[in-house]
Amino acid sequence: MSVRLMIDHRKKGEAAQRHPEKAHRPDNPIARKPEWIRVRAPNHPTYHETRKLMRDNRLVTVCEEAACPNIGECWSQRHATMMIMGEICTRACAFCNVTTGLPHALDADEPQRVADAVAKLGLRHVVITSVDRDDLPDGGAHHFARVIAAIRAAAPDTTIEILTPDFLRKPGSLEVVVAARPDVFNHNLETVPRLYPSIRPGARYYQSMRLLDDVKRLDPSIFTKSGLMLGLGEERPEILQVMDDLRIADVDFITLGQYLQPTVKHAAVARFVTPGEFDDYAGMARVKGFLQVSSSPLTRSSYHADSDFAELRAAREQRLRTERGATEMK
Repeated sequence: MSVRLMIDHRKKGEAAQRHPEKAHRPDNPIARKPEWIRVRAPNHPTYHETRKLMRDNRLVTVCEEAACPNIGECWSQRHATMMIMGEICTRACAFCNVTTGLPHALDADEPQRVADAVAKLGLRHVVITSVDRDDLPDGGAHHFARVIAAIRAAAPDTTIEILTPDFLRKPGSLEVVVAARPDVFNHNLETVPRLYPSIRPGARYYQSMRLLDDVKRLDPSIFTKSGLMLGLGEERPEILQVMDDLRIADVDFITLGQYLQPTVKHAAVARFVTPGEFDDYAGMARVKGFLQVSSSPLTRSSYHADSDFAELRAAREQRLRTERGATEMK
């Protein structure tokens, strides 16, 4: 049975406690969601098993912290996106439901706990993300590398996708993460450049673009991926320009999903983009040369990441075969 999606409707006091930096902002009423945004209630037995495993291993998931609408479906299939380095972020993005504040010290045991959970879940593909850790000299790069190494040891057949911060003003950090050789390096642009000052004030669009470009420069074999939230006030030409920027950086995979407002203190939804528009953007992205595209109202960075990775790898192999055939015919 489907239910209308219920994002985090906390009371104002609770929202202010979780997001003290947003407490002074005027309320943005949460708009009624259209019929096409529906999810299943999380009542599958495997959902509860996955939840217990996360608790037993003292792991944080972005599924919960970011109030992901797909948590019921994903956890029922033993898919969970683990969020390392704590649940407190040093940034204060206007769209994000993760707590802002001063993070705790890194937990040296976390890499092994993450690896143990991956092995117990029997994952073919795992997504590891993190909060921003501007307080650390390396932005958490070495911790990412340790997590990747621990998963390789505990579950050698599992492919690893990471969703990283931008490592702004952290020279040398990207090189550390790339040297650990994840299978997919994801860093989300989130929105168009014009909206960065209001939506992603702690980040810089061209730093994020440079990060993705540098991954390919350092190791062309690593798949790169990025995503946008739609419905924040962006215009179609701006979305298409971001696609072009990503292709210039040779990014392989783009995700496009609907922004959903977590609380009244977060950025308002400017509009709900229709499924037909998402299909149109998917077609444009494929024409522009992305190997893989996921575009729908409920698309999120790690939604169906395991099957998407299989398709991504197959698409690269097909492109390479086509290129070799064209070369041989000359």
